[in-house]
Amino acid sequence: MKEKMKQLLSELLKNSKRSDRELARILKTSQPTISRMRHTLVKKGVIREFTAIPDPEKLGYEIMAVTFAKAKETLTPSEQEKAKKLVLDEPRVVFVASAEGMGKNGIMISVHKDYADFRSFMDQLKFQSDGYVQEADSMLISLRSGTVIKPLSFSHLAVLGDS
Repeated sequence: MKEKMKQLLSELLKNSKRSDRELARILKTSQPTISRMRHTLVKKGVIREFTAIPDPEKLGYEIMAVTFAKAKETLTPSEQEKAKKLVLDEPRVVFVASAEGMGKNGIMISVHKDYADFRSFMDQLKFQSDGYVQEADSMLISLRSGTVIKPLSFSHLAVLGDS
């Protein structure tokens, strides 16, 4: 990736609300150049979306759960589709991926109003998974003020583009 593209990406990671005119001033280039570069970053899939990252606590969530799961090694195509739909349709789930380590093969990050909400969510997930999730271990993170040292954000990656 060209140096100006990296600089633009770094600036967008810091604050994607800024106008192309403002970014052009910061990067000492023209506004049309910034517009073309932004379009290229999106077209090539370097930037998937421009979105806000809200403070989960201010939205009423007290807990973030990182769940490590072990699913059956081989799932039928219908089980795979059902598993995908289960997490894609659940707004409290913010990230899911295949993973490797600790005897598990999947990871999920979710947010919850309180412990009762988390427990209900996990019970529902286990029930709806029809046994293809064999084990699930969660680490619960309190989102209350003062307990989060570095909040979840990709803006932290902006320093990579600055180096």
